[in-house]
Amino acid sequence: MKPTSLDFYFDYLSPFAFFSWLKLENFCGQNKLELKAHPVVFGKLLDHWGHLGPAEIPPKSQWVGRYCKRYASLAGFEYSPPKYHPFNPLASLRLSLAQVSGDAQYAVIDAIFKAGWTEGEDLGDVANLIAVLERANIDCAGFAEKITETEIKNALMSETANAITRGVFGVPTMIVADQLYWGNDQFDHIQLLLDGKDPIDAAKLDSFTARPRMIDRKAFKDKNCGSS
Repeated sequence: MKPTSLDFYFDYLSPFAFFSWLKLENFCGQNKLELKAHPVVFGKLLDHWGHLGPAEIPPKSQWVGRYCKRYASLAGFEYSPPKYHPFNPLASLRLSLAQVSGDAQYAVIDAIFKAGWTEGEDLGDVANLIAVLERANIDCAGFAEKITETEIKNALMSETANAITRGVFGVPTMIVADQLYWGNDQFDHIQLLLDGKDPIDAAKLDSFTARPRMIDRKAFKDKNCGSS
């Protein structure tokens, strides 16, 4: 049976999540997929899986900045990252929950993404976020108060925990038919799946990933084998 939905996991901290968002509406429309948006806390994913974020690795952070500028130039849109980065994303993520934004959820996500990554807005300040939504003509009365409620805080925690349960380790992640796709360059791969042309042999792939490990970094550290 052909998939009917696409789950999109994102955090506004990631420019790659924004790049994916720009393509999702058309992609889902062309493939008759229901888009399900899931704001998640990127930092919690990193903590769970023992990763560092790009901003925590100086040369990677510099590479990301150059890549994003080139990507935007080639794609033909203005690239101006958030005023502060990294920033505290909790308010923006809570505003993006369906429990807060309701039928305006996708409009809220679109407005916040574009304000942050094309206009250089501060996405860590609640008052500024509300101003961003108001400029986008979104009725956000009561949103600022709503995101302080325990129920809403728990809802974001639940979204993040559910993502981890599904194996989400980074953003953006898209899941279609229980297949996980990570990164803004995965649309061609998803299309192969949707068209029934995915070249992956699941049984063969499982045999690769199940192979025993010969060595890892911990072993090197424990045995003081840092040099050869």
